[in-house]
Amino acid sequence: MKKIVKTLLAGTMAFGLVACSGGGSAAGSGSSAAPAGDSGYKIAVVTDVGQLMDKGFNQGTYEGAQAYAEANKIPMKYYQPANGSDATDNDRIDAMKQAIENGAEVIVTPGFLQATAIEAVAKENPDVKFVFVDGWAMGIKNVTAIVYKEQESGYFAGYAAVKEGYTKLGFTGGGGGANPAVNRYGYGFVQGASAAAEEEGVDVTIKYSYKYGETFSASTELQTQIAGWYANGTEVVFACGGSMFQSVLSAAAEYEDAKIIGVDVDQSGESSKVITSAMKGLSASVEQVLGQIYDGKWDAELSDVAQNLGASDNGTGLPTDTWSMTKFSVDDYNALFEKVANGTLTPSADVPADANNGDWLKGIAHVTVEFE
Repeated sequence: MKKIVKTLLAGTMAFGLVACSGGGSAAGSGSSAAPAGDSGYKIAVVTDVGQLMDKGFNQGTYEGAQAYAEANKIPMKYYQPANGSDATDNDRIDAMKQAIENGAEVIVTPGFLQATAIEAVAKENPDVKFVFVDGWAMGIKNVTAIVYKEQESGYFAGYAAVKEGYTKLGFTGGGGGANPAVNRYGYGFVQGASAAAEEEGVDVTIKYSYKYGETFSASTELQTQIAGWYANGTEVVFACGGSMFQSVLSAAAEYEDAKIIGVDVDQSGESSKVITSAMKGLSASVEQVLGQIYDGKWDAELSDVAQNLGASDNGTGLPTDTWSMTKFSVDDYNALFEKVANGTLTPSADVPADANNGDWLKGIAHVTVEFE
């Protein structure tokens, strides 16, 4: 990842961890042009499960919307559905409806769990435009989607880890095995590790689990599991699930040599234990789509379309501005990135709808996947 990295870093460094209130009401405003009262907010972000400033998916999406809103002096707010990690479709519907009542003409909705609510509210409000981040084309004219080739970022991370000398890896994923984006990240991670292992003439073991990650939240159970991995020799864990990162970080803190791979945004600022992050251009791509909307390109470019962004769009990659690896260099990474960007190398995205078993990860060269 090249062009989008500085944008993402600037956004991430600008914000500290913010506590989010429950309920469908707006928990905060991201616009320097916010109107008085509780109406007139033209852009809304309705968050996925977890916290707004989760150092991951919600945060990257929000920061992209906020950056566009501030640059163009368009009032915006974010809305957190009621019940936090246990939010239902009705909670998401209520949050979207409140955003519309407060003046939203564009609603940005990160996460595949938003689908049912988007379908219900978009059909009732055809004049409101919806941006479905990590979604799909829904056959609804006022919905557009942004999709990422997470398998590419996962591949980069797995390849880099093995090239850096790690052969005992871990992957902990959110969504219980039913989140397509997480599954693509994980599969790419295994493929990248396999390719690097073949080149290095080594064998790699990967602990692989969706256990305790269904809600993408931190938990003592997850921390205990990952601490057990580190205790038994796992060297670096790919924390692929929003606030789950905090549990992995707490587990890593117990072991001097334990390392972490972050996800979605550059998480190196959270700890020196983070060796890299499998990123996607959340902030930059949300800014881009909002620009297309306000430039009047909805009908021509966005209506009922899913833009699938990858390395060729600077939509996937590893952060280079905060590079800390020593055996695998930025030049090495750039050469690999270029192969993926130009189509010479194409990581597979062929993941099952329910990935919560290890059968589909068997028989991968030079890699033994130990599924939990």
